[in-house]
Amino acid sequence: MPEQLHRHGFRRQPPVLPRPPHRLRNAPRPRLRNLRLDLDLTLTDFRSLFGESPSPDRLSISASHASLPNKKVLVVFCGKEVLKLKSVQAIYQEVLNEGLNELVLVMQGRITAQARQHLSDNFPFKVQTFQITDLLVNITKHVLKPKHEILTPEEKHKLLKKYNLEEKQLPRMLETDAVARYYGLGRGQVVKVTYSSDVTESHVTYRCVM
Repeated sequence: MPEQLHRHGFRRQPPVLPRPPHRLRNAPRPRLRNLRLDLDLTLTDFRSLFGESPSPDRLSISASHASLPNKKVLVVFCGKEVLKLKSVQAIYQEVLNEGLNELVLVMQGRITAQARQHLSDNFPFKVQTFQITDLLVNITKHVLKPKHEILTPEEKHKLLKKYNLEEKQLPRMLETDAVARYYGLGRGQVVKVTYSSDVTESHVTYRCVM
């Protein structure tokens, strides 16, 4: 997850010792804003701070975008318990006035349908959910995965103008695509995909997230 934030343009924050654990009533989740984790923190240093089996109550990652300081994301690690509606409502109350652009929930257990619906209907910013096992492997490093580069709005405009295209005419990439989820892409963003191999020459295509 730290690497994911770094690749998505979020800058590192200096590490600080977390505040004492705090639980909301009926909410098996960590106290928010309790850790600004250095994305280059080594495993040894991490273990020296949190031990061999750190509790999710002591972890959350806060980061701001390197070129857009006002764009903020918060990563919250949930425990092994089922993430229920009350827990999600408690999270909502804590982050409502944080000025976030995105919230990432990393879960070890399942989430109920009611809780997931609440995330979709009530949070005023983008919320992504991941099972912690989904983050054990960096899919963008797979040898068979082509190179993906996210275009800026300006680059997207130039691309459409150059080829006299409308956004809907580009090949599609679903928001649920593994790469789209890895980079936290949203509707309308365009990705440059470069395919290369030892047998054929490299070629480039562009895909728009739908």
